[in-house]
Amino acid sequence: MTPVSVCLSGGEVQAIFEKSFSVSYHELDSQGNLRLLTILNHLQDIAGVHAAQLGVSVNDLRPQGLTWVLSRIHLLFERYPRAEETVLLRTWPATRQGLSTCREFELRDIQGSCLVRASTSWVLLNTSTRRPVRLENHLPPYPLTPCRAIDDDFAALPPLTDGAIAEMGFRVLRGDLDINLHVNNTVFAGWAVEAVPDEIAAGTLTELEIAFRAEALYGESIISRCAALEEGQMSCCLHQIVNSRDGKELARLRTHWKS
Repeated sequence: MTPVSVCLSGGEVQAIFEKSFSVSYHELDSQGNLRLLTILNHLQDIAGVHAAQLGVSVNDLRPQGLTWVLSRIHLLFERYPRAEETVLLRTWPATRQGLSTCREFELRDIQGSCLVRASTSWVLLNTSTRRPVRLENHLPPYPLTPCRAIDDDFAALPPLTDGAIAEMGFRVLRGDLDINLHVNNTVFAGWAVEAVPDEIAAGTLTELEIAFRAEALYGESIISRCAALEEGQMSCCLHQIVNSRDGKELARLRTHWKS
């Protein structure tokens, strides 16, 4: 896939946006890999930069009383970058219809091998009503590249079933909040992974899916639940994040691990 530049009313923009960066030592986990939350932060950053170039960033939408909310994310990990490795991150909007738009990501090494692939689904939210609005009524035109990094129709993730469920509690801190004053999407992934049993978490995370269902706000207490399922050489975990006060489900997740 070759980056393409097109002309909009504001000038030339990139339909596929690219940015390279070098992995720092402080970004590594205990296994010497680029941290999961750091990867998610890089995806969030490049999406924001490209959205600004397309004229549909959070700052562009705020005067209309609108904002972007991430509803689904799906990542596949082939290999994690290591210290001092230079990698190329690319992103592009692939679909735009009804209430949602899909944005895709690829993280590649300098040889061009794909390390991480991600597909995300976003909705446009009215900040007063807290309800989604249709995209075509509120967004300017921008180029789409109809190629999915992961072919996912974002079907509903399964709920936790009866069985051995590990639980861990957290309190929402100021540092967990994003520009919309609710918990940043990356924090949910961290809460989920912390509840994974040690014998599974000692392996390598190969796949992550998140379905965001409700907001979490400053000062709230949440519970991260995890149920582990064995799948041969792989382990699958189902996760649920709930508000401890009323039991409201905030997110569902599914992770796959290689021992």
